[in-house]
Amino acid sequence: MTTQPGTTFRDLPGLVAEHAAQRPQAIALCMGTQQLSYAQLHAGADRHAVALQQAGLGPGDCIAVCAHAQVDYLRVFLGALRAGLAVAPLAPGSTAPQLAEMARDCNARWVFIDDAVAAQQVPWPANARVVRLQDAVPEPGLDTATATATARPKAVAIEPGWPFNIIYSSGTTDTPKGIVQPHAMRWAHIQRASLSGYGPETVTLIATPLHSNTTLVCLIPTLAHGGCVVLCPPRFDAASYLRLAEQHRATHTMLVPVQYRRLMDHPDFGAFDLGAFGYKFCTSAPFDPGLKAEVLARWPGALVEYYGLTEGGGTCVLQADLHPDKLHTVGQPAQGHNIRLIDESGTEVPRQPGGASVAEGEVVGRSPGMMTGYHGQPALTALAEWFDADGRRYIRTGDIGRFDDDGFLVLMDRRKDMLISGGLNIYPSDLEAVLRGHPAVADVAVVGMPSLQWGETPVAFVVRAPGHQTSASALREWANGRLGKSQRLSGLTLLPELPRSAIGKVLKRDLRELAIQQPPA
Repeated sequence: MTTQPGTTFRDLPGLVAEHAAQRPQAIALCMGTQQLSYAQLHAGADRHAVALQQAGLGPGDCIAVCAHAQVDYLRVFLGALRAGLAVAPLAPGSTAPQLAEMARDCNARWVFIDDAVAAQQVPWPANARVVRLQDAVPEPGLDTATATATARPKAVAIEPGWPFNIIYSSGTTDTPKGIVQPHAMRWAHIQRASLSGYGPETVTLIATPLHSNTTLVCLIPTLAHGGCVVLCPPRFDAASYLRLAEQHRATHTMLVPVQYRRLMDHPDFGAFDLGAFGYKFCTSAPFDPGLKAEVLARWPGALVEYYGLTEGGGTCVLQADLHPDKLHTVGQPAQGHNIRLIDESGTEVPRQPGGASVAEGEVVGRSPGMMTGYHGQPALTALAEWFDADGRRYIRTGDIGRFDDDGFLVLMDRRKDMLISGGLNIYPSDLEAVLRGHPAVADVAVVGMPSLQWGETPVAFVVRAPGHQTSASALREWANGRLGKSQRLSGLTLLPELPRSAIGKVLKRDLRELAIQQPPA
C-alpha cells in the first residue's frame, strides 16, 4: 500500500495498523540485533496507548520523550499518537534546566527517558510522571507502566488539525519556542514522499537524532509507506554508517552536510557497495556546491536537497542529479508550495516573466505543511507570519534570497542570527543570555563561523565590565559548562567595544570578518 498526493487525510497510527494487518512479518524497525515487525510495532504501540488512556490521558494532552536512538522510542511515540496525544521529542544533549523548562512549557504529563538522561538528574515538573524506556531498573518502568499484551486502546478518530508533535527550536532563554506541527503537516510529508520512491521495499538508514525534524521528515514517511527504518548508533561514525548501509542495502537516507563531508573523507568510502541507494536527502544547513558535486560523482542514486524550516511553510527542492548546473541554489518550490520574497517593508518583491526576481528579499512560504504556531506564544507566532493581499498565511524564514532566471532560489544571507552546527539550530541570543549572567561581562555578541567539522560553530565576542580581569579562556569554560553540547562556544575574544551601527545594532558581519583575521582563542 502506498499513498498518492491529493488523497484523503490519513493518520500515521492508522497506516501502521494497516501494514501490520497486511504484512505482519515485514520488518518496521531495526537497530543492531533488535528488530520489530509491523505486527510487533503495532502491538507495542497499542499497549502504550492503553497505559496512557488508563492514566487518564487523551486528546489535548502531551507526553515528552527524551532519549537517544532506540526502537522503544518509536513504540512510545506511536502509542501516544494512537491515543490522540501530542509528542514533544526533547534533545538529550540539552542542559537539565533546559529540559525541565521544555517539559513545563508543553505541559508533558509523562516524560519517557533513557539511562543517560536519568543520570542528568533533571528537575522535571512535579506533575510529570517520569518513566524509563529501559526495563533494567528497579523503579517503575515500562513493565509496570504499560498494559497487558492483549489490551486494546479505545479508538480515537485523529483530526488533521490536532498536534502531532511539539519540536523545540530553542531552550536556553525563558521563552523556548515549541513548534506545533499538526497531523495535517505530517500527512503532507507522507504524500510528498510518494514522489521519492518510498514504498514497502524502502530501507531508510537514520543517522540523525530522533528529536530532530530533519529525521522525522524521512522516518515518518518510511513507516507510513510500509518500509523499514534502520537506526544508527547515537554517535555518528562514518565507518559504522557505511557498514550498515551495505549490510541492509539501504535505499534512502537523510544526512546533514557535515555528515556528507565526513563520509566523503573516509578513506574506505569507495570499498563499500552503496548501489542500492535510490535517494539521498540533505537539509538543515548550507550544503556546499562542491560537496554536492562530489557526492553526485561518488555515491549512486539521486541527491535531493530540501530547503525549509521546522515551522514549515514553503519548501524548495533541488534534485541535484537532474540539475548539476544549479548546485549553487536550493532548488525550486516543491509541488503545491508557494515561495515569495518580501522587502523590508513587507511588500512582495516582483518577479520578471521568466521567473527571476527583480531584487533580493526575505523568503516567505506557504504550503499544506505549516506549523499551527509556537506553543503558548501567540506574539512570537505573529512575528513569524506574513499575509499576502488576499489574506493567505505564509511563514517567514528570516533568510535573504533571490530567484534566478529559471526560478531556482539562491540564498544570499540569513536575516536571523540563527546558525546551524552539526545540523542543529543554534540561536546566538540564547548563548549571549548565558554569557550575560557572568559578572565580568558587560556586552557580548555571538556569531557563527564556518567549521569543517560542524558546518558552523559559535564564537563569542565579549566586552568586560570595568574592574574585571577574567580571561577569555575562563569565560568560555564558564559558559560552556552552562550550555548544551551542541551550543558550546569554540572560541571567545575580548574586545574594548562591539562594532555598532548608527542606531546601535551590533554589526555581526564585522565581527565575522574580525574572526577570520584574528581567530578567537
